[in-house]
Amino acid sequence: MGSPVRVLAEATPATRDRYVDLLRVASLAAVVLGHWMMAAVTPDGVGNLLAVVPELQPLTWLLQVMPVFFFVGGFAHALSYRSLLRKRPEGATDSVYAAFLRARLQRLLRPTMVFVLVWGVAALLIQLLGGGGGLTGVTLRLVTQPLWFIGIYLAMVAFTPPLLRLHERYGWGAFAGLAGAAAAVDVLRFAAGVPYVEFLNFAFVWLAVHQLGFLRADGRLGVGPGLGSLRRPALLAGAGLVTAVALVAFGPYPLSMVGMPGEKVSNMAPPTLALLCHGLWLVGAVELLRAPAARLLARPRAWRTVVAANGVAMTAFLWHLTAMLGVYGAMLALDVPLPEPATAAWWAQTPLRLVAAAALTAALVATFRTFERPAPTPLRTGSGPLAALGVTLCLLGVLGLSMVGLAGLLEGRTALLIAIPVSAPAAVAMTLSGWLLVERAGRGRGVR
Repeated sequence: MGSPVRVLAEATPATRDRYVDLLRVASLAAVVLGHWMMAAVTPDGVGNLLAVVPELQPLTWLLQVMPVFFFVGGFAHALSYRSLLRKRPEGATDSVYAAFLRARLQRLLRPTMVFVLVWGVAALLIQLLGGGGGLTGVTLRLVTQPLWFIGIYLAMVAFTPPLLRLHERYGWGAFAGLAGAAAAVDVLRFAAGVPYVEFLNFAFVWLAVHQLGFLRADGRLGVGPGLGSLRRPALLAGAGLVTAVALVAFGPYPLSMVGMPGEKVSNMAPPTLALLCHGLWLVGAVELLRAPAARLLARPRAWRTVVAANGVAMTAFLWHLTAMLGVYGAMLALDVPLPEPATAAWWAQTPLRLVAAAALTAALVATFRTFERPAPTPLRTGSGPLAALGVTLCLLGVLGLSMVGLAGLLEGRTALLIAIPVSAPAAVAMTLSGWLLVERAGRGRGVR
């Protein structure tokens, strides 16, 4: 018998869209590498390289690839939900919503819960022992920040059934409705000064990108044999890029497509119309590369690499900041000098830091990867309302934890989640209880 990866790769159905798997892995890898490169760590704290060298900010128009991951998510969610609907026993009246949530979230929430619990216990012990200053305190604040992505993804999964129905009825009109709502939010925000309205774009912007995945699942992005099929993705990329450039040049939007420290307006938090247009340009661009990528992935070695990476991608994403900050902590403990960011000495040291961060990430992946591979269980229908409550609690919990961090546990430190103060213990409790509800809701009647 071959290795598990080889067996999985060789068992891949001919109908599987391998390019989607490559995009999933490549987008997460780009985020990890971007975080490692942008971290400007000194003995006094952690800054952002893009703030130190603003001339590098145009690179975010290539490297801010989260829209690609959410686009791929829309494609996968459409296929998964439709598959469950087809498997539902004839005449069954119970909802497949709970089964869909549990099936889509197992590989996401299990490693996330382990990450939250391990870091929660570690943070509590550190603070009980009187630690939490210096780089340790910074680490306790930063390691949970990537959880915002988990929260947004949970919302996408939760909204898939109703938005898929809108897509099936209106097609491109459903996408246009979400994009129009995102534009209206920015008008109300910047022209009318309506308070808190900008937070609605956490939904409208990312769900619009997600909706593009539905269009791809139905072949409406136009990629296929022949040059004529490239017109739609080329138009999407061109229109998105031109509009994003115009919005940044003439509107209130910053150049960087990632958040910058101290900026009054961020394209990321909350998302803006400029970020949505950036997402359109990226989606069109990656679709233009679909045919050559498919030829590459037809090679067994390339496909095995993608299969192996997909099996650990979420674990690596969750722990990559832990690894990076661990490398810097080790350097400080060993009195290795930390050059000033963006100096010649800093750039010369960068390859060694990246190799060390990758090695430590690999060690953490080896430790925790088993939680990304849950034992297969029968698909079951169950309580839709219970599942909806569970995913809502998870969403609020991980978003809250991404904002408040794990520093100040004993002091009751809070952060505002939209307009509600949330503490780390409350966020952890919501996350865990929500996950348990999703698991329980999905254990109803079997789907054959």
